[in-house]
Amino acid sequence: MVPLHGAFSPAHGDGGSVATVNDNAWLIDKRSTGRAAVFFDRDGVLAIPEFRDGRSFAARHLADFAIYPDAQESVLRIKNLGAIAVVVTNQPDVGNGLVGQAVVEGMHERLRRMVPVDAVYACFHTHADGCACRKPKPGMLLDASNDLDIDLSRSVIVGDRASDVAAGHEAGCRAVFIERGYRDEDSAGADWVAANLTEAVDHICAYFAATYHDDIHFGRSGS
Repeated sequence: MVPLHGAFSPAHGDGGSVATVNDNAWLIDKRSTGRAAVFFDRDGVLAIPEFRDGRSFAARHLADFAIYPDAQESVLRIKNLGAIAVVVTNQPDVGNGLVGQAVVEGMHERLRRMVPVDAVYACFHTHADGCACRKPKPGMLLDASNDLDIDLSRSVIVGDRASDVAAGHEAGCRAVFIERGYRDEDSAGADWVAANLTEAVDHICAYFAATYHDDIHFGRSGS
């Protein structure tokens, strides 16, 4: 997995125990002093995928990479609440040799110029690699929690696939599933189901307002 950070100053952590999985170490059982975050899948959530035969596919050329019209405003709404905005994305086309890693990183540079996310975490492995970071495993969320002092129990993931929901729940987050009408895809027990990103953020704003309205750790500035 490759974390790509911007001008964010991550905290060093505040105690807990360390778990090691596939040679990756994560701090777990942290005290609830971290900030809330919203994790966004990339394709089908922030970026417009290609559609073929009822399925979605990531763009393979930088010229074809585009974001949804509501992506910038939706992430701004999250940032205005005081939460951290993090992208967590599987990009197996790199591992499969269908697109170069430099091309995908160029897409992420474009994404960050257009949408105010704090960090982008990308898994370039294939399913056959059996890595700890590819969703539905929670590795990218756990790494972000350690790097950015995120309290996963206060956080939410937004995705358009069951694997996004599973990764979020495994990490201890709530999950919003965006129903894009894909073939053979379901909400997999998501906490909320939305028709688009704007509606997904509506659910998150209502949840945060009801749950953390007087929480100093949620509202403090960290960027």
